Amino acid sequence: MCQVTMAQRGGTQWAKDGYQYYRLQGGNIVELDIRDASKSTTIVTAAMLTPKGETALSPRRFSFSDDGNKVLLNTNTKRVWRYDTRGDYWVYDLQKKTLKKLGKGKPESSLMFAKFSPDGSKVAYVSEHNIYMEDLATGIIKPLTKDGTKKLINGTFDWAYEEEFDCRDGFRWSPDGRNIAYWQIDASKIRNYLMLNTTDSTYSFTVPVEYPVAGENPSSCKIGVVDVATAKTKWMNVPGDPIQHYIPRMEWAGNGNELILLQLNRPQNESRIFIANISNATAHVIYTEKDKAWVDVRDAEGWTWLDKGKKFVWLSEKDGWNHIYTVDRDGKQELITKGDYDVISIDQVDEADGVIYFTASPDNATQKYLYSVKITGGKATRVSPMDEPGTHSYEISPNGKIASHNFSNSYTLPASETVSLPDHKHLSGTVISVNPADKAKGPEFFKVKTVDGIEMDGWMVKPTNFDPNKKYPVVFFVYGEPASQTAPDRYGVGRNGEYVGSMANDGYIYMSLDNRGAPVPKGREWRKSIYKNIGLINIRDQAMAAKEILKWPFVDSSRVAVWGWSGGGSSTLNLMFQYPEIYKTGIAVAAVGWQLSYDNIYQERYMGVPTDAAGREPFIKGSPVTYAKNLRGNLLYIHGTGDDNVHYKNAEMLINELVKYNKQFQLMSYPNRTHGIFEGPGTSLHLRTLYTQYLKEHCPPGGR
Repeated sequence: MCQVTMAQRGGTQWAKDGYQYYRLQGGNIVELDIRDASKSTTIVTAAMLTPKGETALSPRRFSFSDDGNKVLLNTNTKRVWRYDTRGDYWVYDLQKKTLKKLGKGKPESSLMFAKFSPDGSKVAYVSEHNIYMEDLATGIIKPLTKDGTKKLINGTFDWAYEEEFDCRDGFRWSPDGRNIAYWQIDASKIRNYLMLNTTDSTYSFTVPVEYPVAGENPSSCKIGVVDVATAKTKWMNVPGDPIQHYIPRMEWAGNGNELILLQLNRPQNESRIFIANISNATAHVIYTEKDKAWVDVRDAEGWTWLDKGKKFVWLSEKDGWNHIYTVDRDGKQELITKGDYDVISIDQVDEADGVIYFTASPDNATQKYLYSVKITGGKATRVSPMDEPGTHSYEISPNGKIASHNFSNSYTLPASETVSLPDHKHLSGTVISVNPADKAKGPEFFKVKTVDGIEMDGWMVKPTNFDPNKKYPVVFFVYGEPASQTAPDRYGVGRNGEYVGSMANDGYIYMSLDNRGAPVPKGREWRKSIYKNIGLINIRDQAMAAKEILKWPFVDSSRVAVWGWSGGGSSTLNLMFQYPEIYKTGIAVAAVGWQLSYDNIYQERYMGVPTDAAGREPFIKGSPVTYAKNLRGNLLYIHGTGDDNVHYKNAEMLINELVKYNKQFQLMSYPNRTHGIFEGPGTSLHLRTLYTQYLKEHCPPGGR
């Protein structure tokens, strides 16, 4: 996977024994023992991280060399679109007790994804779209690529790969340290979307983003292997047009002479796994998967190899359910998990004990539990306690013996403990206790069956001092697209962060439901029925569920509001426009108003490739702009003009259509704010206040 190898946000880094781990604490790097919270050893102090004549460094991330003698520190980081992946890097040598800054002569905060070589003698990093290697003994910096530009990108990715495939770190040291494999993205033919910044200087200026919209060709992608001694690159001969295919995953295949990579065709309904030999640059297919809708790109970090590199663990929903398989180098597959249930994620492969730990919830799609199954297959066993209903997550140590266990449900505060595996025995941390009597304090979970026979999971928070003989306004929170669910059974669900005050105290019913297409463990058909139907099937599911809910005696059908952000903003608009008889008030934030304006990787995955009129038809049928003329209720539309994800063009297209049909609405544009609309003093509070006042004015609270 295109992973960041340093500890994210100061998170856990395991020592090789699987019991010790490292954390940033108060400017120090400390070693802790997961079995005993009282054991703590400071490995690197803030004093050690103080350059001569300067203040101590404030590391954002760190990583150790394989021999543990050096630590790599990431500081002074800057955002690249969503995450702060640019910065400065320093190396502290624990034996020599020296602190050295890397990248001499490079611009400040320009280094990305620095990684030690396997022997710890060198560090490779990206700076300004080229890959460099720095010798730690001599300080000599060697360019491994020289052709990088803003449009020819080595070792990292363009906007679309980063946003939609989660690809950022784009190079890998070989296990023997002789080569580095890397992505090269050629975005030279991708047109720039020019965002206009009118606030940061006297004269306005444009901010270009290489942004391929749906229907436009994506960037070309290829895989190179550079010899670190000669700085010469050999390009892998991967079959398939490099423009009409994506390569979202690549790793070394368990040795220094082979790569394994995942290729998707442009419609993303066929994936192929190749093994490439770097000696002769040839690549051959070992595994192919097709789907009538799309094939998901897994988030697992790389490939987990078994049996000394003879086979690897893989997730596929080709039999209708998401299951674990093993695939050998000849493509032979073996099903490990059997049954009509989904594996949500693989948590750990413990080959020594012959066990795979995974997350699933066969009986309740709003919850998550840890299960185990033998690597050879068989019946899965639940590991999470039976008396803790809700959402469980685990960070399992590399040796598979210990796990950090996090738990919450809608009425139980998040709790963390350390447990042994596989017996799930409490070792330290909070002793988790679930009190069923507290259930009344949290949201109510319910199921609704629509006129179409679709059963949806939802939650509801009733007003404080609820009177069943009164009728209350209802506010629906929606997302509706394949990227997220809104009805998980975990703490915090049912809270509206955009509302100033308490919705319950003020007298609102607040609720949310997951429609077809939501990424919940209900099988392939549930998730992929939304193919070429975004803006239609998800909208109908939500509206038909709302119709059933409006039959409840305590719901006031004259006061029905809906709101959402991003894809949820799109759903809000479609619900207001397609079902104006149901939804009277809507608040849509950062919505895609016209699907043909969104990026190709996301939109084409779920809607097909719009290369002709027939291909564009589903995009148009699912777009809010198409139905804007039907607006009857109260609409507040909010968007940041500096949104690089959902461009402000979407707002302007919607505005034009509403103006065309004399549909009155309220608009709030936040100058130069991005998709999250949080930059600048006072922004978040202003948005929340606006949201709250508009809701209260147009959908008055309280029972009647």
